[in-house]
Amino acid sequence: MLALVVMRRESLETELNDSRVPSGQSVTDNFPVLTYGPTPSLDKDNIEIKITGLVAPKVFGWEQIKELPQTTICKDFHCVTHWSKLDVSWTGTLTRDLLTYLEIAEEATHVMLHCYGGYTTNLSLEDFFGEGCMLAHALEGQDIPSEHGGPLRVIIPHLYAWKSAKWLSGIEFMAKDKPGFWERNGYHMRGDPFQEERFS
Repeated sequence: MLALVVMRRESLETELNDSRVPSGQSVTDNFPVLTYGPTPSLDKDNIEIKITGLVAPKVFGWEQIKELPQTTICKDFHCVTHWSKLDVSWTGTLTRDLLTYLEIAEEATHVMLHCYGGYTTNLSLEDFFGEGCMLAHALEGQDIPSEHGGPLRVIIPHLYAWKSAKWLSGIEFMAKDKPGFWERNGYHMRGDPFQEERFS
């Protein structure tokens, strides 16, 4: 009987994992570091997040960022290079909570995320303000290491990880979509892992 219970539990775990892992992905316990270009060395006390474009302009310093509402989420993380890490814990400010502090023009439909080092990536407002999306400063309860995007990165858990921009420096609100760095170099404009939207 015990063997049957164990087998059933393993079967349920397999079914759960299969439903959570997009086609073409393999689950890893590691957290690979993939970055285009060098990892910037940033002092969190000196970083600024500039809010620009079709929005009342703002600048958030580190202390202002930490004073925003704080939430911890546990989400799966899918990289376009075919690996997935399940149940990753992030702490920061949900983009939906950030929305309270912004005055966005009605004609805005998309954002461009700008990062220290020059990286950019585009998102629709629907995706940027989606469930569980956040500006994160902690990974598994600790400051995010610089190689993983610290001191502050974006987490967009329902899209491939290149949309979860590391080393955030700005959020630009736009009236239409336009490609960021990887999108200009052949990646899909949206990047839904469950639709395998890897390339344009």
